[in-house]
Formats: sequence, structure tokens, C-alpha cells
Amino acid sequence: MEHIIIERAAAADHSVLTPISFESKAFWGYSTAQLETWKEDLIITPEYISQNHVYKMVLNSHIIGFYSFIRISDDHIILEHLFVRPEHIGKGFGKNLLDHFLKIAEDLKSKSITLEADPHAESFYKKFGFTTFGFKESSVAGRFLPEMIYHFK
Repeated sequence: MEHIIIERAAAADHSVLTPISFESKAFWGYSTAQLETWKEDLIITPEYISQNHVYKMVLNSHIIGFYSFIRISDDHIILEHLFVRPEHIGKGFGKNLLDHFLKIAEDLKSKSITLEADPHAESFYKKFGFTTFGFKESSVAGRFLPEMIYHFK
């Protein structure tokens, strides 16, 4: 039987979370050169974990995914990362992470959440009620990231 826990990440988890972010991004077919372009965004440092809200998903004692967010104000949160190891993509773990995040955001009395989605993930977020309100050009010329928002009712 599988045992799943979602809990705050510790600074020492950075060495596991960083590879998850790179592997998850690579799952969508991005080249090594593209991943190198996003290196600064994908590296999770101990300082980042200490200064932000970072939650890890542990399956049978192994970290298989994580999410992180920044609370901009009492009313607004930015979801910065949500990654799952490639071998676990499509099995409901991303849904579990996002459900957990939405519950935390609701408990914090947030009124809205924004994020910049990977184009491959836009439909995933739409299933949860996020809507696309714009597109932001990424660091790769000609590639645009959906800007999405979620409003609590």
C-alpha cells in the first residue's frame, strides 16, 4: 500500500527538489540548451526553501514532487513551482499537490492566485478553475507562457 505525505520542505531537501524540477521540465521534450536557459528558475536553493512556502510530496519515503508559492499580500498568492517526477506524471500526484496548495491558499484567506504556466500545463490548471488572462514572452524568443489566475469564491 502506498503511503503519501505532503509536508513543508526542509532546506536540506534542495538537493532532491532541484533534480525533480529539471527532470519534470525535460519530460515535455525541452532540449538541454533550453533547460540551461531556465537554470536560474529551476534551481531550488536552501535559501529559497527557508524564505518561501515550499511543500514536498513524499511517497513511500521518497520525494516525488513539490510546489512552492509566494504570498504577495493577504489577498494574493503566486504559485511559482509545481513539479512531479516524470515517472509519476499522469497518475494523479500533480492533482494531489494542487489540491493541497489550493487548501493552504484558502486557509490563508487568499482571494486570488496567479501563475505563469508552462504551455504544456495550461490545460491541467484549467481543470481546477484557473483562467488564462494573458501571455508573457519567456526567455526563449517566440515562446509565450500563459498567465493564469484563480479566484476563490
